[in-house]
Amino acid sequence: MRGRRRPGPGGGRAGGGPSWRGRYGRGRYGGGRFAGPRRRGDRTPWPSTVVIGVIVMVGTTIAAHGQGREPLGVVARLLLLAAVAVLLVRHRHPVVAVAGSSAAALVYLALGYPYGPVFLAVAVGCFSAIVSGHRMAAWWSLGTLWAGHLLAAHWLYRWLPPDGDGPAPWAQEAFITAWVVAIVAAAELLRVRREQWAAARAEREAAEKRRADEERLRMARELHDVLAHSISVINVQAGVGLALLDSDPEQARTALTTIKSASKEALGEVRQVLENLRTPGDAPRTPAPGLDRLPELVDQAAGAGLTVSVDTEGERGPVPPGTDLAAFRIVQEALTNVVRHSGSRTARVRIAYRGARLGLTVDDEGPATGDDAGGSGNGLIGMRERAAALGGTIDAGPRPDGGFRVTAELPLRPGRGGTSAADEAETEETS
Repeated sequence: MRGRRRPGPGGGRAGGGPSWRGRYGRGRYGGGRFAGPRRRGDRTPWPSTVVIGVIVMVGTTIAAHGQGREPLGVVARLLLLAAVAVLLVRHRHPVVAVAGSSAAALVYLALGYPYGPVFLAVAVGCFSAIVSGHRMAAWWSLGTLWAGHLLAAHWLYRWLPPDGDGPAPWAQEAFITAWVVAIVAAAELLRVRREQWAAARAEREAAEKRRADEERLRMARELHDVLAHSISVINVQAGVGLALLDSDPEQARTALTTIKSASKEALGEVRQVLENLRTPGDAPRTPAPGLDRLPELVDQAAGAGLTVSVDTEGERGPVPPGTDLAAFRIVQEALTNVVRHSGSRTARVRIAYRGARLGLTVDDEGPATGDDAGGSGNGLIGMRERAAALGGTIDAGPRPDGGFRVTAELPLRPGRGGTSAADEAETEETS
């Protein structure tokens, strides 16, 4: 006896089995009851900031020897610490990070402390701001740092520590200017590269979505063509069986046999399409239908009371799998429309091999049995989509004498008229 299903530990299926979040990803609120996976901008970069702090503190201590600048005291250490600590918010507040780091470095240099890796903190803040799109803030911060240092080194040095200090050499200023330009250029290059990577990623995602949509459309066409044809045959034979059940049991038995055969074939083709959906990497158990199965199609039409004659012109050469399948489905849909919507019990199929083109013509004598002569619309749309996907053309409409005609031109050479991509998609069924 089946009892009530209790939610598992993850709130999903009983027994702690994988829920939809486990199967399709953690989702926006995965990783906890309501907390989702934190984005990069929500994380505090503790490890990298600590590493930068160690480099700045140790590197400045080493670089201070022999410079003749102010000794590294508590104020200097606090300024170095401030220049590094503000980088903890560089992901969430990049403008604050670059402005704070630049301001701390400017005060540090203006007070006459030794040159050193303090510029590393400014560079990291600049990178974060530019890459996140705050370019003007980064430029203003670096520009202010450069201008402030230039002013202090060549004019305000008389009133600033250390005592007796002279103007800084212009070679040093040239080096600092080159450093600022290099930092900005490198950050801009990284920003451009990241934008290109993001655009390429978006393009790949759009291409994957487009391929998925095309695959769904192809599967929908396959299911429509299989079911429409088979159900039409079943419907006609069911009517025959009901009409002759009492007066001609043998003929009714024949109709039921046709129904069984048509339904079995339809189930087989539907199962093949669904298996391709479930296991796209596996080869199908049966090959995709093509023009070589046209006799089977003629027999099915005969079971529905339709006499079909087939004429072939030209010599058949290699036919791409996509074109072969599309030709079979177009003929199948055209004959289905004759069974469903035409008063004629005869149809004529002409297949012409014309070098690089395959011509198809399906005629019936009519007249139409309803307002939707030639089909209800979905079948004709599907035929046009198949032909267009291969770079071919199709035309369907009433004839002057009251019948209906479907004509199609399909390419026989992959790579012309946009056929290669379509052939590749259809070849998956036969590979």
